[in-house]
Amino acid sequence: MTHPSQAKTQVTLTFDFDAESLWMSLGRTSPQPMSRGTYGAQVGIDRILALLEREAIRATFFVPGETARRHPDKLRAIVDGGHEIGHHGDVHEAPTKLSLDEERAAFSRGMDALFDAAKVRPVGYRSPAWDFSENTLNLLKEFDFQWDSSLMADDFRLYELEGPEKQKSGIIELPVSYELDDAPYYLFLFSPVYMTGMSDPEKVLRIWEREYEGAAAVSGLFNLTMHPQITGRYSRIKVLEGLIKTIKDSGQAEFVTCSDAVATLEARK
Repeated sequence: MTHPSQAKTQVTLTFDFDAESLWMSLGRTSPQPMSRGTYGAQVGIDRILALLEREAIRATFFVPGETARRHPDKLRAIVDGGHEIGHHGDVHEAPTKLSLDEERAAFSRGMDALFDAAKVRPVGYRSPAWDFSENTLNLLKEFDFQWDSSLMADDFRLYELEGPEKQKSGIIELPVSYELDDAPYYLFLFSPVYMTGMSDPEKVLRIWEREYEGAAAVSGLFNLTMHPQITGRYSRIKVLEGLIKTIKDSGQAEFVTCSDAVATLEARK
């Protein structure tokens, strides 16, 4: 057993490969917003995969079924690069707006699309809305998921999700946060909610480096969420490059997939 003070910080670089499905879920299907999703699939994803290959880092990509149907070659490129695939809904739908049957169908369609495109069956899930319906947790168990990365009850510690009566679920949570998500800093849109989204990349780098310091201080989890259509922009991928350098230079961390982080948690018990 590894003593926590001797353990390395687990760094999970995660990418929500929404492509066009993000804009479809918002009802924004005219050419301009849809082209933003296409940019993620035609430009951003390739830059990210090239960076990860140069740095010899394995990451976790959360992929909606619609992305797998539209861009199966990109999904296969992710898998061929040695990266993990997580489930991310079917067309980036919010679980809180779905009935039980609708949510179950979205789980099933998304899973089928990932398997059809790249013969993968994910064991991890991220809600497209970073939220659960009253049925989501039971559906995660029904579909044999081992972990989730959608909720925020901790920052640097993985924890087990509980049901409404505080019963253990067996599902491990890798917590997310808006501070460690590229979208609040960078995503620009006029509607349905106006978001300025034009933060100075150097400001974002400083915030992420400070958050990494916090995770490293407790040998915890540093779970970063990014999107190819956002971080794939040149000025922003340079931020990711700089962050990777900072983390590697610290000598305190290892880059792992989400499933690797869960396995490490079990090994430390």
